[in-house]
Amino acid sequence: MTLVAGVDSSTQSCKVVIRDATTGALVRSGRAPHPDGTEVDPTAWWGALLSAFSDAGGFDGVEAISIGGQQHGMVVLDADGRVIRDALLWNDTRSAQAALDLIAEVGAEEYARRTGVVPVASFTATKLRWLRDAEPEAAARVAAVALPHDWLTWRLRGFGPVGESPLGPVLEELTTDRSDASGTAYWSATTGDYDRELFVRALGHDAVLPRVLGPSDRAGQTPDGIVVGAGAGDNAAAALGLDAQPGDVVVSIGTSGTVFAVTDAPTADASGTVAGFADASGNALPLIATLNAARVLDAVAGVLGVSHAELGRLALEAEPAASGAVLVPYFEGERTPNLPDATATFSGLTLASTTRPTLARAAIEGMLCGLADGLDAVRGQGVTATRLLLIGGAAQNPAVRAVAAQVFDVPVVVPAAGEYVADGAARQAAWALTGSRPTWALAIEAEVPLDTRPVIREQYAAAAAR
Repeated sequence: MTLVAGVDSSTQSCKVVIRDATTGALVRSGRAPHPDGTEVDPTAWWGALLSAFSDAGGFDGVEAISIGGQQHGMVVLDADGRVIRDALLWNDTRSAQAALDLIAEVGAEEYARRTGVVPVASFTATKLRWLRDAEPEAAARVAAVALPHDWLTWRLRGFGPVGESPLGPVLEELTTDRSDASGTAYWSATTGDYDRELFVRALGHDAVLPRVLGPSDRAGQTPDGIVVGAGAGDNAAAALGLDAQPGDVVVSIGTSGTVFAVTDAPTADASGTVAGFADASGNALPLIATLNAARVLDAVAGVLGVSHAELGRLALEAEPAASGAVLVPYFEGERTPNLPDATATFSGLTLASTTRPTLARAAIEGMLCGLADGLDAVRGQGVTATRLLLIGGAAQNPAVRAVAAQVFDVPVVVPAAGEYVADGAARQAAWALTGSRPTWALAIEAEVPLDTRPVIREQYAAAAAR
């Protein structure tokens, strides 16, 4: 049996899956936690990766490894390969003003044309501008900039700081992939090149940037001879783990929500609503993100004093459209639409409609309507949607599935629960090892009959517009 390993180095933890390269069957797995916070010492990720492999029974028998990782994080290295300061993660918003400054200097349409994205606080370029302005001495020492999965791949191959790694600080050996590079705001999925002028505008000077690999390319090998794949950003790795094809749209309901689609043509949305990312298979991955997803259900379940399962049971007692009750769920502001200072509102309440079931249903409908608006934005970029893959913890709730079939106008499929990012990285490792994209079958848990109820979105749109 030929074994391959996939890694998901996420914000919260590091997860490892080890699979049969031929069938995709899971052989063993492991995990380890990451520190909390929006800035983290990258050495904690390296320690967690080694711990997760130990938890998975080690590297024995593994012939190829690939790493999927949280996107956008800023890892800055000096000439000796040492991390200059803690990495700023995607969810660190201190660079919001830097994003506005870059847009003012370059223009939103020009950014979209040149990189496929418009800067927001998440993206690496804005964090580099923040570093230039807030910590100029640290910025001046930057000799190379990497993303989280780039740095981990480099360390896995034996490179690293002077005296702490077998091969030393060869910065030119840093590598990345198309999907993660597309989230920096200084690389173009259309041209396949870095935009050095935009990079220098952000940091203030030029520096080493990782070589961008193709989907099946090898980054190199570990000191023990294990093949190391290109790696990928987390959403692109998840799409690969789901074996998503053009026509598939993925709706992921976690703490935040994402809607992304695989398409064969890059997109460029000057409004900044849809990020024109690349995927991990050679296609494009237009994506929107919402701040308010599963935590909407957390909030309303807390108010009602029920579990998530009970919230779902209550929601199914109410009629579609919740007797006119509508929740616009912008509890912490919103990213899509871009309303950072917005708050949530319940409306349409009467004495008759203010019941526990209608409030529960309005919560689920509001959360899904926000994601459906995101799907509309993605389709507005010319994307065709023929199948909707519903994933994330909330997708396991029967009420969320049922309401999704009423809110969306695309057939809803629920894949079996899994570690999609790590699974995608494992597929990529097998691809790098064999030269062929694996044909592992995707396990489907449920196909939900389409039951679109336009009134749900109509009353939501009216409430959101107020």
